[in-house]
Amino acid sequence: MGNAWKLLKTAPPTAWFGMIVIVIYLTVALLAPVIAPFSETQIVGSEYEPWSAEFLLGTDNLGRDMFTRLIYGAKNTVGIALATTILAFLLGGFFGLLASTLGGWIDQILSRIVDVLMAIPQLIFALLILTIVGTSVTSLILVIAVLDSTRVFRLARAVSMNIVVMDFVEVARLRGEGLWWLIRKEILPNALPPLIAEFGLRFCFVFLFIAALSFLGLGIQPPNADWGSMVKDNATLITFGDITPLLPACAIALLTVAVNFVVDWMLHKASGLKE
Repeated sequence: MGNAWKLLKTAPPTAWFGMIVIVIYLTVALLAPVIAPFSETQIVGSEYEPWSAEFLLGTDNLGRDMFTRLIYGAKNTVGIALATTILAFLLGGFFGLLASTLGGWIDQILSRIVDVLMAIPQLIFALLILTIVGTSVTSLILVIAVLDSTRVFRLARAVSMNIVVMDFVEVARLRGEGLWWLIRKEILPNALPPLIAEFGLRFCFVFLFIAALSFLGLGIQPPNADWGSMVKDNATLITFGDITPLLPACAIALLTVAVNFVVDWMLHKASGLKE
């Protein structure tokens, strides 16, 4: 705990800003039912009512409270993006470390499969698969996680390729240590810093990807609140000078910038540079 606090004290203002924003978003996502003044799908007034004391950000195209939808959007969008990123790292990281450790034909087969998946544009591939299998939350998480795990695989394999040839790994092999022990004790701890930084970047990409899919109608489905679909459903207000549809877009942009600030600091620390 003390070492973590010493590390945090060396963080620049941008990293502190990013961490504070991330904590606020996570708090809002976890406490959404407590913070929100209305339920997620409750119709509370007429459509497109203006900002008022009762409806802080007005109402949407169906008469639902926009402030409530914005709060629940954090719970749904951030929660699903985080679950998807974790699954993508479990898949891509495991197979990337496995391919670099075993090498040979296993490495070749896994690498060629990943090359084929990465050759297809991700958004088009996701739209095609989701159109076939449906747009439930489970299928959304699985499809995006599998597609995004290819990027994690490439990074994990590239980083661990430089580690498996080092002397301490060879010594562990000669001692008779098993495959799982090598990955868990020798390779993963040394590959962790770039993978942690990549986790933040992948989260941003997944977060934006889910918002884009929702905007196109194949992401998080109604009546669940989602920032991407909120922009699409209420875009007509922009023509009347109402900035309400831009608020979900600003929420997406703010979280993306905050995560990137933290990732930049982590990469700087991992590089060993002093300035």
